[in-house]
Amino acid sequence: MALSLDLSLKNALIIAVPLVISWVRYRGLENWIVFKLNSAPKQHMNKVKFVQQQVKQWNTDGRETKMCTARPGWATVSFRRGLYKNHLRNIEVNMIDILEIDETKQTVRVEPLVTMGQVTAFLNPLGWTLPVLPELDDLTVGGLIMGVGIETSSHKQGLFQHCCVSYELVLADGSVVTCSETENPDLYYAVPWSYGTLGFLVSAEIKIIPSKKYIKMEYYPVHSKEEMVEKFKEQTLLKNRNEFVETLAYSLDKAVVMTGNFTDDAESEKINPIGHFWKPWFFKHVEGFLTTGPAVEYIPIRHYYHRHTRSIFWELQDIIPFGNNPLFRYLFGWAVPPKISLLKLTQGETTKKLYEKYQIIQDMLVPLDKLPEAMEVFEKEIKMYPLWLCPFLLYDQPGMVHPPQIGNQMYVDIGAYGSPKSSTWEALKTTRALEAYVMKAGGFQMLYADSYLTRDEFRKMFDHTLYDKMREKLDCEKAFPEVYDKVNRKVRD
Repeated sequence: MALSLDLSLKNALIIAVPLVISWVRYRGLENWIVFKLNSAPKQHMNKVKFVQQQVKQWNTDGRETKMCTARPGWATVSFRRGLYKNHLRNIEVNMIDILEIDETKQTVRVEPLVTMGQVTAFLNPLGWTLPVLPELDDLTVGGLIMGVGIETSSHKQGLFQHCCVSYELVLADGSVVTCSETENPDLYYAVPWSYGTLGFLVSAEIKIIPSKKYIKMEYYPVHSKEEMVEKFKEQTLLKNRNEFVETLAYSLDKAVVMTGNFTDDAESEKINPIGHFWKPWFFKHVEGFLTTGPAVEYIPIRHYYHRHTRSIFWELQDIIPFGNNPLFRYLFGWAVPPKISLLKLTQGETTKKLYEKYQIIQDMLVPLDKLPEAMEVFEKEIKMYPLWLCPFLLYDQPGMVHPPQIGNQMYVDIGAYGSPKSSTWEALKTTRALEAYVMKAGGFQMLYADSYLTRDEFRKMFDHTLYDKMREKLDCEKAFPEVYDKVNRKVRD
């Protein structure tokens, strides 16, 4: 079965690579022309009106079916299959532009389909960046707001939603509303994690912060679970905090804790532009420090932000097992990674089922003080490495996700991506076991992946108080499905 999966994915790759290259070049040129001509703000109003017209027409037609965006399921980074779109009224929200930067207010305004790759390409040359900038190029602003976004700066800055100043939405009646901490605050706090079930996001205003040329990276290899947890907590909770903290765990007892800080000064012999196609995959590069010991190097800022992109964290090794071979990197490294969206588009039904059966893609969020026992649970249930450990500050704010007690709390994202090695692995059974542990620990499940929670469990994990209030106030019941109905695997199927 595993061989069949590899062959199917490789066939998809052969088809996808030429399409990827053509699509990336077309979109890059299009976005450059639009912004250089300064036409994006003017066109934005017309695009918003077009969304309004579609929603108003839905109202005129009798509101017979609920609405969702027309963006096809294959176009998203998530491996989840959006089958619900086949039964809902599809609304075109094709909004891909960076609209404006306000360096005085230190904000940038963007449309929902702007990607993290676009953001770094635009902001970094101007000396700016986002406080939280998730690493995969194709992640969109809309997905990171309506779902969730995290990065290695999140232990200081919180989640992506906590960096957003305001949202512009088209509501179920076709009206346009802006919300922020001071204007329509209930809606502002209800939007994150709502998955497009309160309205259609048409723009967002996001904070920006000054950036520098390099990230000074410090690598701390550790050789026991206790040492890993201690070092990870120490670097996360430092009084003068590091700008970036993450850990890659290569087993229960071996890991590399990494910290990063902005700098314009770098030792030339230690500069490592890790994003070049001929360079080793980042997670393989980091693994080497387990043998060579602690180290310091300097990574150009845009290379750092997209350090996991070339290998899609480490999932590309299951698609191209020889992809990190030096010969392959030098000859064909420029052609990877394949776009996740185009891999999904070219997959057959058999490949999809095999992938769902033999792969896990999950991010589980648990309190930082639960990390030692959480690592044991992941070892027992999936026994798969590397695991991505990313700390984040969860603010005590209204909405679906907040600490169970009063006050902010430090959490950690445990990211599991790949083929489990546990002899007891079964996709449904194992995911349910992980969900049960996370719920017991006072944590949360990222909803881009398959969730098997019951409706009652889902409402226990995610606070629906404000969400239900806004659904009723904005007359969403007949307009949009609930979050659960969009993300739960059994309901979708």
